[in-house]
Amino acid sequence: MLEYIILGLLMEGNMSGYDMKKTIDLSIGMFYKASFGSLYPALKRLTDKEWVSVAEEEGNSKNKKIYSLLPAGRESFILWLGEPLALSRNEFLVRVFFYDYLDDKTRHLRLTEYMHKLNQEIGRLHAVEQIVAGELAEIPDPQKHYFRVSVLSYGKHFFNMEKEYVEQLIKGAEQNHENKNQ
Repeated sequence: MLEYIILGLLMEGNMSGYDMKKTIDLSIGMFYKASFGSLYPALKRLTDKEWVSVAEEEGNSKNKKIYSLLPAGRESFILWLGEPLALSRNEFLVRVFFYDYLDDKTRHLRLTEYMHKLNQEIGRLHAVEQIVAGELAEIPDPQKHYFRVSVLSYGKHFFNMEKEYVEQLIKGAEQNHENKNQ
């Protein structure tokens, strides 16, 4: 997956590995995480396949490497992008499925921790939404970014739905605990 993300980023233009990591973190980071430890080996694989080229930036004393998309990489990316969409797995739901085996205290702790993470992510998405709205207002054709903006909307809906679900889990677990003690 990371290789195709890199190819997609390079569809926008040439980038350094650092710029790719930063772009991933600020854009698709809400649903995909990449470390430098995974990014640079993926870039090496892409250069070995001759899907991406690499050159050192001129005039830079830090030997900054700039990656560019090659025609074979563009073709591979478009082919991958055009494949049928697959349903994804969700580790969160797999764990919750087995939460009956956890003691009440640990289960409550993990659910409230997760709720905190969801609230942080929702807050982050609201901040990103404000930034994106400002940026879209300044560009000539904001509809060219329709699908990117739709992912932000999806993220907001998803995290709010998941937050509501976790609230119901906590409430249901508390009611179940009360019923046991009666």
